[in-house]
Amino acid sequence: MDHADHVALLRGAVGRPGGVWADLGAGSGAFTLALAEMLGPGATIHAVDRDARALAANARRMADDFPATTLLVHRADFTASLPIDDGRLDGLLMANSLHFVRDKGPVLALVRGYLRPGGRLVVVEYDADEGNTWVPYPLSFPAWERLATEAGFVRTARVGRAPSRFLGAIYSAASDLP
Repeated sequence: MDHADHVALLRGAVGRPGGVWADLGAGSGAFTLALAEMLGPGATIHAVDRDARALAANARRMADDFPATTLLVHRADFTASLPIDDGRLDGLLMANSLHFVRDKGPVLALVRGYLRPGGRLVVVEYDADEGNTWVPYPLSFPAWERLATEAGFVRTARVGRAPSRFLGAIYSAASDLP
């Protein structure tokens, strides 16, 4: 997958430009860059990851490609807590990060608290329910729909899908906080 593929997966999920978002499990920034393109100049993105080296690469790429977007990097484990004010985010992106979490319910309860009312959670995941060494706990879109509802999200919709050599396909979905 390349940048255009990442943007295509987010195109129907992000909604309006601008605002304050977080990319949880941001890594070196493939989806952070796509999110920046969708949000446009003036937006703020919090990139959260445990890997300091990946975050540094993410910051360099963002500075080169999207200098009008504010990037705040946080070395943290998104499954424990976030260094972000509660209830302030317009959106959260979890692209290829939720499949590393076995017990997703508590993590979704945690991240839900960082969204403002009406905020949006966007997931990008492998469309499978059986994992492997590299993708240990994927969740198909039907599984995501159920989990999102259980976590208190509404209007869950699949907004993108692409073939993948890993586990067949990858999808993007958007869910809103009431």
